[in-house]
Amino acid sequence: MESKASTHTPDSSNDSGHGGQFALLGQRRFAPFFWTQFLGAGNDNLFKFALTVMVTYQLQLEWLPAAQAGLVIGALFILPYLIFSATSGQLADKYNKTALIRLVKSLEIAIMALAAWGFYQKQVPVLLACTFLMGLHSTLFGPVKYAYLPQQLNERELTGGNGLVEMGTFVAILLGNVAGGLLIGIPEGGPHYVAGACLALAVLGRAMAQAIPEAPATDPGLRINWNPVSETWRNLKLAREHVAVFRSLLGISWMWFFGAIFLSNFPALARNVLGGNEQVASLLLVVFSIGIGTGSLLCETLSRRHVEIGLVPFGAFGMSVFAIDLYFASRGISHGSTAMGLSAFIAQAAHWRVMADLMLLSLFAGLFSVPMYALIQLRAAPSHRARIIAANNILNALFMIASSLIAGALLSRGFTIPELFLFTGIANALVAIYIFLLVPEYLLRFVAWIASRFLYRFKVRGDAAIPTEGAALLVCNHVSFVDAVLLMAASPRPIHFIMDHQIFRMPVLGPFFRLAGAIPIAPQKTDPVLYEAAFSAAAKALDEGELVGIFPEGVLTRDGQVGEFKGGLMRILETHPVPVVPMALQNLWGSYFSRIEQGKAMVRPFRRGLLTRVGLHVGAAVPASQVSPGALRDKVQALLSEPV
Repeated sequence: MESKASTHTPDSSNDSGHGGQFALLGQRRFAPFFWTQFLGAGNDNLFKFALTVMVTYQLQLEWLPAAQAGLVIGALFILPYLIFSATSGQLADKYNKTALIRLVKSLEIAIMALAAWGFYQKQVPVLLACTFLMGLHSTLFGPVKYAYLPQQLNERELTGGNGLVEMGTFVAILLGNVAGGLLIGIPEGGPHYVAGACLALAVLGRAMAQAIPEAPATDPGLRINWNPVSETWRNLKLAREHVAVFRSLLGISWMWFFGAIFLSNFPALARNVLGGNEQVASLLLVVFSIGIGTGSLLCETLSRRHVEIGLVPFGAFGMSVFAIDLYFASRGISHGSTAMGLSAFIAQAAHWRVMADLMLLSLFAGLFSVPMYALIQLRAAPSHRARIIAANNILNALFMIASSLIAGALLSRGFTIPELFLFTGIANALVAIYIFLLVPEYLLRFVAWIASRFLYRFKVRGDAAIPTEGAALLVCNHVSFVDAVLLMAASPRPIHFIMDHQIFRMPVLGPFFRLAGAIPIAPQKTDPVLYEAAFSAAAKALDEGELVGIFPEGVLTRDGQVGEFKGGLMRILETHPVPVVPMALQNLWGSYFSRIEQGKAMVRPFRRGLLTRVGLHVGAAVPASQVSPGALRDKVQALLSEPV
């Protein structure tokens, strides 16, 4: 029997709409969790960077050369992701997530206590073992972290919540690296200070975890498969059952591939290309972290607090543009034989272009990744969500390993660092095109996002009435050829529109709506086969729990008034009595895409100027038993009469 927790949907009454995403930091359902993961990420990086510096600069070990220390430490940390992610995903689905978080943070205290002894005694083998154990700690925490959020946040909060988590993670990474470098460099007692800081952060993280509210198990009857190979394969198969989710996993993993190329080469970029010292390398890391944090936070504003995957193509475009420009900005820079300090580096104008490129490409990486994390959380089945996140962690690890191997191979064949960045920017464009062609929803949402923000000033009211799960029929007045595009922009989910077959013959809009999975319909007298096929396709979509959109007038209005609603919607409701959501597009009549000029549309494009205000007013869902064409038309008319 399925537990009640598995169908838990966060209450929209918890919506932090008045204060946006930052209001979540004042709420118990989010704030303790945020600070727990922030402290954990900071501790990971403080420990790793301090150990790397100690082995590289302070100790002379024959069995661990200084040049290999960073690679060995990084490999030991990421190895548990490959071995234990499948198991950790099962644990997060089977058990209470809050209890697991507390257990994992208690484990962190034990690991850091052992690491403290290792720092005091300068026992590198012990510290390397702790590196592996901290990787295990992060592996166990990862699926819990991303599966916890959709249990506490509703659809309108997921993008903002994920943006805060991503921002916090990168800020914690930055602060952890800086603190680790500063503490280990303190004369005489550096390792002692690192030991104390790591242990203190672990204890503080465990204290924060105690305040996290309960997050019940989503699949308590799950039987654990302890075989990591077979379970990893099973998790990947689970993810592949939903195409958009699986492609999002691949997209996120590609983002880590892309980011790892830059992060791992900052020291070489600073020293060999820009002529800077260690401070310059740290500055590049700061700029990169600020960029990705800013991009992550911008997602909520740009998406109007929905899960807006239309931002993904926008992010991919920016990542490629600024990665390629970084090649041109950095390849011609000359420097002397003496490494520049921070002041000298900043004083040169050419270096500002490099920093701007780094900040912007990382900002767009934030816009690229956050919507995909939110989409996975929203659309993955709750009972399997943590295991799908675990599959994502495995793919992330594999892609990061691949990035190291490919970058190493290219550099060994004579590629320069700027050429490596050029290669990465071009590869990103090709990968993005491939993913977007496989899953057209990304491009469709991007077009809808552009139209609703740059073609019109589009204001939506009542969009919370559009269901985030389950089948429903969306009914709207028909004003222009872009009505469906604007409704797509307002909906958190794809909509299967029933549209006049003649629209599909239009040069640009026809292929677009075909790509969107719209359902062509013709009058029964004109084409009875197509007429019946349209209702069959609509029934299939509703059977699968999807949204179906219909314009009951059947034709575009020629006078701006709402016409008679035809009876086709009643035929759908006879076999599929789903909720009906009335909607009204406002102030769109008279625009370029409406039939304003003697029944013709798309003439005189600037007749109303640019960015004209249009609106969508969404009414409360109506039970199928209370629907009639006339009554539904009256509801749409009432919505239309409200001010925009």
